[in-house]
Amino acid sequence: MDHISAIKFFGALFAIMNPFVNLPVFLGLTDGFTKSLRRSVALRLGLYSAVMCAATALAGSPILRLFGISVDDFRVAGGLVLLLIALNMLHGEESSTHHGSEDEQDGFARAKELAFYPLTFPIIVGPGTITTLIVFSGQVKTPLDIALYAGVLAAVLALLCTVLLFAGPLGALLGQTARAIMSRLMGMILAAIAVSMIAAGLRSLLPGLAGAAS
Repeated sequence: MDHISAIKFFGALFAIMNPFVNLPVFLGLTDGFTKSLRRSVALRLGLYSAVMCAATALAGSPILRLFGISVDDFRVAGGLVLLLIALNMLHGEESSTHHGSEDEQDGFARAKELAFYPLTFPIIVGPGTITTLIVFSGQVKTPLDIALYAGVLAAVLALLCTVLLFAGPLGALLGQTARAIMSRLMGMILAAIAVSMIAAGLRSLLPGLAGAAS
């Protein structure tokens, strides 16, 4: 994993886990909570997200091999999933793939442990996040790669926790227009990364395409 891949990894993770875009969801689900209780939920969410991301990064590729799925197969399929999520972001809509269906969202308000379900899974660490973690873990070969991968993941999780710890004041500052602009910007970045993932997977699976393109 070179520095270009690390930047792409950061961009994809931040776009998917974007704490600013998910801020209204967090505020809505914790509506009526005291300041200390809301911060407790944010800290637990950060811990659960870190554990789930680490487990996915470590076990994702072995699980794919167990089912006979190559990283390139997953790169194409995952790229399509990310592209669908990105298109929804560009249209200002929530993706049911990542945030759950309407029926599932109706049950979110009744969930007792909000920090894990639904905030950590599936809102923060959903299919899009899992796809990104597994695809980029395939580029980890050396100790330096491990350090870059872990550093990017830690940076995104730190940003997530920081924003949610100060969710109340930030929610008051960020208006609907600012959140809409950020959502569309992140959607465009995510769409570009998704197309790059699909293209890279297809080049490996169908080398004839690379020859025809050249």
